[in-house]
Amino acid sequence: MSSIPKHPTSMQSREQLSIEQPLIEKRTKSTASNLQNDKPPSAQVVINTRPVERSTPLTDYLEAAGLSVVEIPMLALQSRPTTSDDMTLMRQWLEGDYKALVIVSPTAAASGLAVWQALEREHQDQQSLDNDESVNGQAKTDTALTDSSAPSQLIAVGEATASVLNDAQPPVPGHHVKQPSIANNEGMLAMPEIESLTAGDKVLIWRGLGGRRLLVDALQARGIHVDSIVWYERTMPINAKEQYKQWLHSFHSQKYSNELQKKASKSEQSLPIVVVSSGTAFEYWTDIVKAVETTVESLEPKMNTDAIDSLSFSLSDFYYVVLGERLANMVAEQQLRYCRVEDLAPETILAAIDSHT
Repeated sequence: MSSIPKHPTSMQSREQLSIEQPLIEKRTKSTASNLQNDKPPSAQVVINTRPVERSTPLTDYLEAAGLSVVEIPMLALQSRPTTSDDMTLMRQWLEGDYKALVIVSPTAAASGLAVWQALEREHQDQQSLDNDESVNGQAKTDTALTDSSAPSQLIAVGEATASVLNDAQPPVPGHHVKQPSIANNEGMLAMPEIESLTAGDKVLIWRGLGGRRLLVDALQARGIHVDSIVWYERTMPINAKEQYKQWLHSFHSQKYSNELQKKASKSEQSLPIVVVSSGTAFEYWTDIVKAVETTVESLEPKMNTDAIDSLSFSLSDFYYVVLGERLANMVAEQQLRYCRVEDLAPETILAAIDSHT
C-alpha cells in the first residue's frame, strides 16, 4: 500500500494521511509542490467547522489555494469559572508536585497561563512585602513570571498550543515546551517524557470539558496519578443552524438554478467538503443537517421528489475530512465518505482535499 509523503513545515514534519471510505481504504501520493501547482478546482466548496478562535489559519490557507471556504463553526468555546479546587491544583503544580503539565489546546494554554501569571505575581508581591523591597509603597514591576524554571516538564499537543506559552508576556523564563511529532493523544503517549513516567508519578492536564480520554485512560492504566483542570467547555453556537441554512440557500442559488438542475444531478456535482475536528462537532453537525433536511421535506409537501432532493442535503451529500481514529469511526458508522488526517495543520488538510478532488 502506498502512502502520502509527509508535508514539511517550518517546525516539524507532518504525519501521513490515510484516505478512507466505508469498507474501503485508499492512499494516494501527493507532494507539497503539487499542491501549489495543481490546485483543486476553484468551484470546490469547503466548510470549515472549527471554532471561531481557531478557524482563520485554515480558511486563509485553503482560500489561498483557490478553494471556496465557508466558516460554519460547530463549537463555541466558553470559559468556566475557576474553582477553589482548580487553584489548589495550580498551587500544587507550582510547588513541584507534578512530573509534567500536559496542555491539550491553545484555549487551555491561555486560560492556565493567565492563572499561572496571577499566582506568580501574588507570590512576588508577597515576597516584596516580606522583604520590605517595595519602592515608594509600590511593588516592583515584573519582567518575568519567576526567576526559576517552570515547576515541571511542559508538554503541548501542538505548535499553536506551545506558542501561547512561548509568546507569553511577560515571558515564561527557564522553560522549554515540548511537542509530540504527531499532534494528538497518540503522539503525546509516544513521547519519551510520557513513556518514562512510572506508577505513582503525578501529571496535571489543562483541557476543556469532554474530548478524548485516551491520554488520561492510558496514564491511569499505568498507575500514574492524573489531575485535570477544565478551563472551558464546548457548546453549539446559537447561530450554527441559521448559518448552515443561509449557506445552503446560497449554494443552491449558485449551483442548482433551474437551468443547472436540467443539466446535472446533485450526484454529478462536486460534493462540498466538511472539515471536522471533534466528535462533539460532528454530533452537532449531524443534528443540524438532519433538522434542516426534515424541515425542507415537511414544508414542501407539493414538491416532487427531485425538487425536494435538489433543495435539501443529507449527511451523505458531503465528503468529510476528519481528525483521528475515533472521529473516523463515528463517520464510518454512518457509511459516509471521508478522509482521516492525523493533525489539523492547514497543509495537511489541503493534502487531504487534493487527494479527494
